[in-house]
Amino acid sequence: MHGGDSRLSRMRGTLLRESAILAHMAAELDGSVTRAVDLLLHTGGRILIGGAGTSHAVAARFAHLLCCSGLPAFFIHPADALHGGSGAVCPEDTVLLISKGGSTAEVNQFAALVRKRGAGLIAMTEAPDSELGRLASAVIRVQVPGDSDPFGMVATSSSLANAAVADAICETILCERDYTVAEFASTHPGGAVGQRIRREGVAG
Repeated sequence: MHGGDSRLSRMRGTLLRESAILAHMAAELDGSVTRAVDLLLHTGGRILIGGAGTSHAVAARFAHLLCCSGLPAFFIHPADALHGGSGAVCPEDTVLLISKGGSTAEVNQFAALVRKRGAGLIAMTEAPDSELGRLASAVIRVQVPGDSDPFGMVATSSSLANAAVADAICETILCERDYTVAEFASTHPGGAVGQRIRREGVAG
């Protein structure tokens, strides 16, 4: 049995380590991400976000936040894409693929198909020189000192860093597009957010 104090101490330590990792990411973020934002902002079609494993969850969240920011986006699973789903990719689309090491087989196979279809390709990875990075038109480098779990391989901090960079991208897109609360309200009428919009009369 573990005492409540030791559990709290461990969890607080995890949060402190992860907050330090996000501060590290803020300092290390470079100009490559601005190229990716340009591609997203100037996408003529739709934005497709993909990833496998833990990156799947980050990619699905990223696609949702882009929709909330006024850019049409949806999640696509790289493995499903290899079984017919890649037919959704059109030349005017932009595909963003998340892979920590840039060496996931199904992600890279899908990336090669994206290139053949003429769509824009963005990689979010810690390894710009990986196969995925070399295939991409733009690379968002997300590298953390190490994951916070005891094994250093559960993708705890690295997935948090990817999600945080996605947040930064979405906030930048919101600001640069001058996206209004009224526009946001048209796509988010439900839940507590929709109730707040109606209550405060900001839907326009």
